[in-house]
Amino acid sequence: MSAGGEADTLIKVIERVRHSAETRLGSPVEIECVFEAGYDGFWLQSRLAQAGIACHVMDPASLKFDRRARRVKTDRVDAECLLRALQAWRRGDRHACSFVRIPSIEEEDARRPHRELARLVKERVAHTNRIKGLLALHGVRTFQPLRRDRREALAKLQTSCGEPLPARCRAEVERELSRLELVLQHIAEVESAMAEPASVTPATREGVSAPSEAPTPDVVTMLEKLTCVGRKTAVVLTRDVLCRDFRDRRSLAAFAGLTRCPFSSGRLHHEQGISKAGNSIVRARLLQLAWRWVRFQTTSDVTAWFLVRTTGNSKRNRRIAIAAVARKLLIALWRYVTTGLVPAGARIRSAQT
Repeated sequence: MSAGGEADTLIKVIERVRHSAETRLGSPVEIECVFEAGYDGFWLQSRLAQAGIACHVMDPASLKFDRRARRVKTDRVDAECLLRALQAWRRGDRHACSFVRIPSIEEEDARRPHRELARLVKERVAHTNRIKGLLALHGVRTFQPLRRDRREALAKLQTSCGEPLPARCRAEVERELSRLELVLQHIAEVESAMAEPASVTPATREGVSAPSEAPTPDVVTMLEKLTCVGRKTAVVLTRDVLCRDFRDRRSLAAFAGLTRCPFSSGRLHHEQGISKAGNSIVRARLLQLAWRWVRFQTTSDVTAWFLVRTTGNSKRNRRIAIAAVARKLLIALWRYVTTGLVPAGARIRSAQT
């Protein structure tokens, strides 16, 4: 077995198989490849496309598989499953499998800042909690690691008994502060990169053509004009959602995993909540935006819809309804960006703000 990443070797094998088939059949042969979307991303598809070889990236969750508790799983079995799905799709069965939309290199690169920022924020929280945990062992609960004077405050810090911090504990806290300061520096760099405009061009997917005009950097500015829509949310929505082409509002909501997921079999009928099958980053941002929207966009029709259905209800019902608000907001913002139609009743920031 050869090492992974040898695309040139794979291309040679494909060409050898093509030549052998053309020799036997006496006519040109078309080669079509397929592989599952995974850790390696889309570089292989791009490399095969450069060599003139058609290649599809299949969504592994769309494949039909044996639902028995124990089933055979080998590379050969998986390859045969992919081949059967591709053959069924080529015969016209569009429900046999689903293919992943291949983003352009520029479009994929434009998503890097806000995704890196999410990881950096988690690291910041981890370092902050670690420092507070170390100091809590000695009864210190007032130290704030995120303050600018954290080093000076640490130098003056004493335990609850009025004694200096133990040397090794102080040294560990200082090392944690060094890592925290590096994370804070990186967060500032990424946030400044997010402020820079990044034009993204939607790539085409199988059976759907790209729109005539792709979202421009002005889309972020348009979204920021709406009250309670901040820079980070606008960037995420622009570079992860609004750069794509959707058939209708249902496909848009499905992309974010905000569609309903009913269970109906025989006499059993109940809702399982939202599907959560779409982009988790977008879904999390939309849910946060939905809570801000119902708080600050008090004149919006979406807020009025939410209040009518949740006034006097439990917190659980409010959490359920907020998912519907997030779906409505996504559709309204999509229409706002593509057609210029401002969400009904929404407030626009003044030029001074």
